[in-house]
Amino acid sequence: MGKQYESLSERLIEFISEQKIFFVGTATGDSRVNVSPKGIDSFRVLNNNRAIWLNLTGSGNETSAHIQLDGRMTIMFCAFEGAPLILRLYGTARVVHHNDDDWQALFTHFNPLPGARQIFDLSIEMVQTSC
Repeated sequence: MGKQYESLSERLIEFISEQKIFFVGTATGDSRVNVSPKGIDSFRVLNNNRAIWLNLTGSGNETSAHIQLDGRMTIMFCAFEGAPLILRLYGTARVVHHNDDDWQALFTHFNPLPGARQIFDLSIEMVQTSC
C-alpha cells in the first residue's frame, strides 16, 4: 500500500543516501515522457523539501529542455537490496547552468565530476512510498 507525505523523513533521506542509481522522469504537455537512469554520486538532499542533482554529459539533454518548458519532475529510487521500497519525489525543478549566479554555491555540494553539464534544483511537493 502506497503512502504519501508532504516531505522527506530522516529515514527516507538515509535510504536515498544508500542508493547507487535513481531515475528521473519529465515531460511537457505535448511531449513524450522522458525517463533517464542517473547515478555516480550525483544526488544531494538539501532539506526535507529540496534536492539537487548534478547532470553529466553522455546522453541527450531532453530533461533540461522539458524543465525549461514545464518544471514538473519525478525522481524515483528503488531498493535493489534489503527490504522492498520504491520512493518517488514529485515536484517542480529548475535548471542551473555554469554561468548562473547560484551555480558555484550548489556545485560545492558535489565532488567535481568530468562532464558536469547542469544542476537540477528540485522543490519537493509530495513524497510517495510503496513496496
